[in-house]
Amino acid sequence: MRSDRMKIVQGDITAEHVDAIVNAANRTLLGGGGVDGAIHRAAGPDLLAECRKIGGCETGEAVITEGYRIPAKWVIHTVGPVWRGGAHGEAELLASCYRNALRLASEHGVRTVAFPSISTGAYRYPVDEASQLAVCVVGEFLSADDTIAEVRFVCFDERTHNAYSKALREHVDAPSQSGVVPRNRDAG
Repeated sequence: MRSDRMKIVQGDITAEHVDAIVNAANRTLLGGGGVDGAIHRAAGPDLLAECRKIGGCETGEAVITEGYRIPAKWVIHTVGPVWRGGAHGEAELLASCYRNALRLASEHGVRTVAFPSISTGAYRYPVDEASQLAVCVVGEFLSADDTIAEVRFVCFDERTHNAYSKALREHVDAPSQSGVVPRNRDAG
């Protein structure tokens, strides 16, 4: 897999100068802690008002709003899974978060998008596993879709940055990982 369209950075996702940032939201979309709270604070009250109108989002799904007071034009909200040991469809749901966010980005003409480490904070998804899955799913999407020029994984701390950097190094020029990450088999 080529990695020239994926970058790993450490910093504050709300300050990224990209077309869209991804919010690791909760199901209500009404803000919370971590990345979700930071994005809501930075974007201002208009983001909360738009999210109220949407009415929520299911785990693994994604919705898009304006960015308001942040540099990004768009915020793509996705709800990651809570880690319950790994035998409850967590990998499939997390993969769906990345796929659905990228699909929305592509549909809205987004050329650059920044992701946080979805589900690895309060939802306790192990960062080493989450980073491997994220890099694999994003790499597969970018291989099939050339509308997005760059995906940044914006890591809040050094441990997360190191995990994503390692995941990206391990996937560079690796044989196709197709089929390794579960696809959403839910028909409805």
